[in-house]
Amino acid sequence: MAVSMPSRLSTRLLHRTAPQRRILPASCRHICNAGAQVRRRRDTHCKKYLSARTPMTMLMGRLAGVALQLALAALLVLFLPPYYVYRLTASFLGSVFPDSVSGKHLAYEYAKRGASLALVARREASLREVADHASALGSPSVLVLPADVSKPDDCRKFIDDTVAYFGRLDHLVNNASIWQVCKFQEVEDVNYFRTLMDINFWGHVYPTRYAIPHLKKTHGRIVGVTSNSSYIFIGRNTFYNASKAAALNFYDTLRMELGGEVRITEIVPGVVESEITKGKMLTKEGEMKVDQDERDAILGPTPAEPVAAFAKTAVKDVCRGQRYVFEPRWYMAVYLFRVCFPEILAWSSRLLTVKTLGRPATTDTVGRQILDMPGVRWLTQTASLRSPEIQAR
Repeated sequence: MAVSMPSRLSTRLLHRTAPQRRILPASCRHICNAGAQVRRRRDTHCKKYLSARTPMTMLMGRLAGVALQLALAALLVLFLPPYYVYRLTASFLGSVFPDSVSGKHLAYEYAKRGASLALVARREASLREVADHASALGSPSVLVLPADVSKPDDCRKFIDDTVAYFGRLDHLVNNASIWQVCKFQEVEDVNYFRTLMDINFWGHVYPTRYAIPHLKKTHGRIVGVTSNSSYIFIGRNTFYNASKAAALNFYDTLRMELGGEVRITEIVPGVVESEITKGKMLTKEGEMKVDQDERDAILGPTPAEPVAAFAKTAVKDVCRGQRYVFEPRWYMAVYLFRVCFPEILAWSSRLLTVKTLGRPATTDTVGRQILDMPGVRWLTQTASLRSPEIQAR
């Protein structure tokens, strides 16, 4: 940075701050000269020492860095594969059910275990249907609470109403979610996706905030349903991926802060049979719609599993006290790729969900082209996904 000042002012400053020369006695001058010589010898010695030590220090630092990398590589090679084989085997032996996620099916599994339920959603008519079925499955009492989880006042009210009605709260299951499909650069106004963050992230935070005091009294559990998008790269899902990653890290940090007072289970589903996988999504214009072409461009040939089996597995693992529920189990291998080989995971995700290989339509991704091969759609998609009965509400 260069600073220019008027010449007069510069002169005055120099004149005022210039040190005045002092006349010292001969003895003082001798002492000062001796001190100056000592300082010069010390500076010369330091320069020689630094010039001799700096290359050695740099070399030692580099060797230490190489050794650390080799040690980490050895850890990955020797420890992680057996560890993940153990986890996969233990998970397989503990439960062999496939995956999918839907809030009502989780409620049904709790009902089969004799739990009293408080059901929360915006559509009261749908809640009534779920409540009737849950009662038929064995729930002794079902409370219907229409609310919007993206609004903190609604969340406070339904938590208070639940505790007032049942007298206690044992499990809080946060499952609200909406999907988004479009490239980031196609979005004209990013504010369109505030709703997505409000539901996918804040819709987990608000209920948790108001439920924690009650869960501490019962040593209860928070169940957060996130997504495999929390930790892997899925093209054309920028905002959705970010919201799910935020929720996952929120629960991980909260678990550490709460310790054993309130336990937390994170359900991390893959491609599942739900409203999302039936094609309900938030478009780049900020509107909800059902679009199977966009869905197929993202999901491609990835198998979607029946929802009832997933819910049974998930609730069983929650009641067993699992910290994480990965469904299907083979998604743990994808997580391992995310940690060890992120470049390969990013390349394959871009190939399947972004690349179109010269096709004019943006939905003609490589994944979609594989899905359109003879027999692939029939093998990978359930009947409900091929002809979904769903409205963009």
